[in-house]
Amino acid sequence: MGFVARGRWGGHERNPPIERLREILQELDIETEDFEHPDVSLKHETEWCLSAFLSGLLIWENVGDASEDADPIPEDELVRHMKGVSRQKVLELWLKLAAGDIAAVGAEPWLPGSH
Repeated sequence: MGFVARGRWGGHERNPPIERLREILQELDIETEDFEHPDVSLKHETEWCLSAFLSGLLIWENVGDASEDADPIPEDELVRHMKGVSRQKVLELWLKLAAGDIAAVGAEPWLPGSH
């Protein structure tokens, strides 16, 4: 299974190694006046995505086109979040998602919505 990591200022990388994932997360710690690019993310080929923000916000969502699903996922299950998530925890969850362990990521204590 594959995944794509996206850095803070764009640029998508297919299946980068763990060292590169750490570097992408560290982009959140770079001070900048650029408020257009507040997050980094990892998206699995199943369209499940984890987006991490400078503030510690972590968003778990399915970014696929739900209209294509024969059995669509309820809206309240498409987007969830956690606040105050450490970079280490984000990395752990990214690695689970990269491995395709959607159930393990989904089992975390998510709150409904994106904030």
